[in-house]
Amino acid sequence: MLNKEWKKFKSGSDVRGVALEGVKDMPVTLTDEAVTAITDGFAVWLIERLGKNAGDIWVSVGHDSRVSGPRMKKAVIASLTRAGINCYDFGLMSTPGMFMSCVDKKLSCDAAIQLTASHHPFNRNGLKFFTKQGGLEESDITALLENAQEGKRLPEQAGAQVVNYDFLSVYAAILADMVRKNVNAEDYEHPLKGFRIVVDAGNGAGGFYVEKVLKPLGADTTGSQFLEPDGYFPNHIPNPENEEAMHAIMNAVTANKADIGLIFDTDVDRAGAVDSEGREINKNRLIALISAILIGEHPGATIVTDSITSSGLKTFIEQKLGGKHHRFRRGYKNVINEAIRLNNEGIYCPLAIETSGHAAIKENYFLDDGAYLVTRLLIKMAQLKREGKKLEDLLEGLAEPVESREFRMNITCEDFKAYGQKIIDELTEHSMTAPGWHCAPDNREGIRASFDKGDGDGWFLLRLSVHDPLMPLNIESDSVGGVHQIAQKLYDFLKKYENLDTAPLEKWLLQR
Repeated sequence: MLNKEWKKFKSGSDVRGVALEGVKDMPVTLTDEAVTAITDGFAVWLIERLGKNAGDIWVSVGHDSRVSGPRMKKAVIASLTRAGINCYDFGLMSTPGMFMSCVDKKLSCDAAIQLTASHHPFNRNGLKFFTKQGGLEESDITALLENAQEGKRLPEQAGAQVVNYDFLSVYAAILADMVRKNVNAEDYEHPLKGFRIVVDAGNGAGGFYVEKVLKPLGADTTGSQFLEPDGYFPNHIPNPENEEAMHAIMNAVTANKADIGLIFDTDVDRAGAVDSEGREINKNRLIALISAILIGEHPGATIVTDSITSSGLKTFIEQKLGGKHHRFRRGYKNVINEAIRLNNEGIYCPLAIETSGHAAIKENYFLDDGAYLVTRLLIKMAQLKREGKKLEDLLEGLAEPVESREFRMNITCEDFKAYGQKIIDELTEHSMTAPGWHCAPDNREGIRASFDKGDGDGWFLLRLSVHDPLMPLNIESDSVGGVHQIAQKLYDFLKKYENLDTAPLEKWLLQR
């Protein structure tokens, strides 16, 4: 079992920690010694799974734009090569591209390690692991951290190779060829000629998409911004969910009269978009758009999303598109694994997607890949232009909430999971009998209930955070003032729980 010292590195199916000084009261935890021990633990785990000699194993190593990336990469490669494991050094790389090195016919790496902490602050970093089967599961991360905790390492073995390799160009060429083949334009090499496409990489690893994908395809990328890697992220947080980041790309689209705007997170496993009118295509709108594309190709298909999608999205997928909407738990690995499970049971599911922008498509190994997602959008945009249509036309009929709000309430007792589950169970029981409450029949996380018009005209979802001692509460309404009505009902019920900090909810109600 992991002790407190090593458990702090576990973040779902990733390893995360503080890798750089500069933030008060946040000492560095991902030291060279810690990174080495974690990599040692992974090497032991990998040998046990593969049953191969260390000298026959190849592992690719890359990093996003974080300042601490090169230092950590050096420690990772030193650990692996000391054990006799061969390494490809990719340098700056996207997280999805790291996995692709495992299935690339030429390289066929046994595993890949990406140094990234997604959209988290500049002082954070982490390790993300892949094999040919995909990203590691939470149980795998626990196992390799237990190896590190116990000081397990492979015996030293000489002769390991380290090869510098520009796999980013290989990965980008795959995306560019995909556009050429699917658009099949008269000018085959330049299917995006005539389109102006602006990209905001947020100074993360996504700047390659302009130089290596869009420009070779003939796109005009005037107005693209923050393409240069800078691990201090001086312009805005590289996160499509961040309001400042989305406004930056929205402004770039309108200022440059672009056909579409694209925005990536730091390591390019998530993305968002902006239409030609400068309107955000994110969260429910992004899910609706890629669902329209995929259900159009696979009529009746099932779309797996996380739990906080709107009621309007469900209606759009099932009634407008003729598909099925399967809500599941938050966490990108949760939705991916659920989609895989459904396919294994004979239920065709081409897409697993979170409102955060994590989108994994079946045809692409169920890999959450922001660059692949936007490439799919660009293909459809070019195809629709032949019909005199725009990409945003696919969103016609999507009902969006009039109001929405999220509250995050901390749980202040040590056994927070048990306490949070007690609240969920009791609120669920209350929702079964309370007048005007309708408990969702298809909910698979927390408690979701809806209310009729005049009684809130919307829904709420109260759940436990995947990792932290808090309960996020999401509320949406199709009427002005509806969120306040629903929030008041919930506050009246939740205020009795002494170890639930309802102050955010109470404060907002008092301000209204």
